[in-house]
Amino acid sequence: MKSRQWFGVGVAAAGAAVIGIEVSIYLAIRRTARTDNARPAGAIVVFGAAEYDGRPSPVFKARLDHALDLARRGVAPWVVVSGGSGGDPHFTEGGVGKAYLIRKGLSARQVIAETRSSTTYQSVVAIAPILRALHAKDCIAVSDGFHLYRVKLLMRAQGILTYTSPAPKSVIESDPSARVVYSLRELVLVDLLYLGIHV
Repeated sequence: MKSRQWFGVGVAAAGAAVIGIEVSIYLAIRRTARTDNARPAGAIVVFGAAEYDGRPSPVFKARLDHALDLARRGVAPWVVVSGGSGGDPHFTEGGVGKAYLIRKGLSARQVIAETRSSTTYQSVVAIAPILRALHAKDCIAVSDGFHLYRVKLLMRAQGILTYTSPAPKSVIESDPSARVVYSLRELVLVDLLYLGIHV
């Protein structure tokens, strides 16, 4: 076989391997999105989403309501809510989430707000020392389902055993088109993570 033909075969094989890897990651993202692994743990961690003038967005509210349900079931003694200001001069996602959970009946001492992060990676880096200070060796991560595969990878890199628990009333996961778009976006972000680029 001529060298040019061998080159073509090699390119085709490499392309097939890349496609196979991407499909495998996408399936892992979707499998994690569909699976609730909640169990007794040291803390519940809620990843923030948009807030509007001190009120959680529908996406954020679905996450908070799920964390509230888990806390009421007694699966963990602490709830950590993460998220910075996102440009809002008056409110942060973490602060809004904490206030929401307190209004819903959780103790102010039970809920901790992380208020400086602006990306998932920053949230995980900020959450890790909080969990260590609480002597929480493991946690339940709450977010939209599509988000949780990457969250688990990032938490693992920080040495934190993480059980994922997707928000069952996620407005994104309930919309087939949005579910695909956001899952594909996560695929790209996981690819970047494997390349050492943290977002």
